[in-house]
Amino acid sequence: MDMNLPVIAGVISTTIFALSTLPMLLKAFQTKDLRSYSLGNILLSNVGNVVHSIYVFNLPPGPIWLLHAFYLVTTGLMLVWYLRYEWRPGTQRRLCMKDTNAASPGFSVNAAPDGRYPVGIPHLGHDGVLSLPYAGSGLSQSPM
Repeated sequence: MDMNLPVIAGVISTTIFALSTLPMLLKAFQTKDLRSYSLGNILLSNVGNVVHSIYVFNLPPGPIWLLHAFYLVTTGLMLVWYLRYEWRPGTQRRLCMKDTNAASPGFSVNAAPDGRYPVGIPHLGHDGVLSLPYAGSGLSQSPM
């Protein structure tokens, strides 16, 4: 088998890129916490990978095929996990809504014990804990 420098470099870089992605996948799989990921980025990565497949799979077989197949699988997994664990349409609105009376539903916002009011969209974590971003904190905190 005739291995030239570009093929050797392709094998090495494919291995490095694949290994660099594994910690992200492992953490996402173990924690099921994908709040720090952007759905837009994950969607565009998947669309880009599918379109890029037209180019890659028209090249002669080689390390680029393995790397691209790996990217297709990992971005697909991240999308499935994001949709399964983070994206729940209407969840935030239902969590904040309080029926003040049957004719006129409204919203109720209570201050935290230190007087700060929540800002932004509440987030229900996979552990069932509701987190609210508070003004001035820069962090999501549980209201309790």
